[in-house]
Amino acid sequence: MLTFRNDAQSCTMRIQQMANQIPLDPDSLLTRDQTAVALTEAGFPVRSATLATKACRGGGPDFKLFGTRPLYRWGDALAWAQAKLTAPRRKADQCEAA
Repeated sequence: MLTFRNDAQSCTMRIQQMANQIPLDPDSLLTRDQTAVALTEAGFPVRSATLATKACRGGGPDFKLFGTRPLYRWGDALAWAQAKLTAPRRKADQCEAA
């Protein structure tokens, strides 16, 4: 007998399968969802929707298109995230006024 999962269960299972998927090779090509998961696992929480927005508006990591599907080189995505970090701070008063 076949059983079918609902969409929420399928999505949860897919995310769990992608978890702990930080590539060892910086030349690995990842889909947008895989890139978001890998960056989050590496300590840079970002959502796939944020990467999609930045792909349209600019300011995100470089990507290539395979047909209509964006692919991100892991090394480029990680370098982009690391470049977003500020310098180390010891006190809150070192924050710049916005």
